[in-house]
Amino acid sequence: MSSLAMARLTEERKQWRKDHPFGFYARPQKKEDGTLNMMVWDVGIPGKEATDWAGGMYCVVMTFPEDYPTKPPKCKFSPPLFHPNVYPSGTICLSILDEEKSWKPAISIKQIVLGIQDLLQHANIGDPAQIDAYTMYKNNRDQYDSKIRQQAKERRPK
Repeated sequence: MSSLAMARLTEERKQWRKDHPFGFYARPQKKEDGTLNMMVWDVGIPGKEATDWAGGMYCVVMTFPEDYPTKPPKCKFSPPLFHPNVYPSGTICLSILDEEKSWKPAISIKQIVLGIQDLLQHANIGDPAQIDAYTMYKNNRDQYDSKIRQQAKERRPK
């Protein structure tokens, strides 16, 4: 693992523990030997209150490349999510996670999770990743909203 990536992720973890948005979590996964795998984090993103996403906790696996922060992490909902900007595999399509679009090395984990939370409610239909969700969002918004509320119920923390 690159020392730059490790130093940055160690600092990100320290900052996150000091100051993170209410209701969110982000932590490195544990390896079998009990040590932390700083390159793979489990993240929980709550649905915003007063939206169809409210009440749900949306789990994301954030995988950092060896050349982080030059390259962005891959972020994937686990399990996959019904959303126009989420591929059927769960991979999130968001400009700040795309090195060809808006990724900048200064973007923090906190900014990423807030961006993902915002994307839930504000789909970017100009950049669809999942045809069924995109079609329903565009053509039958009531049915889409109902499906999102059902998805939120299924993802309530136990």
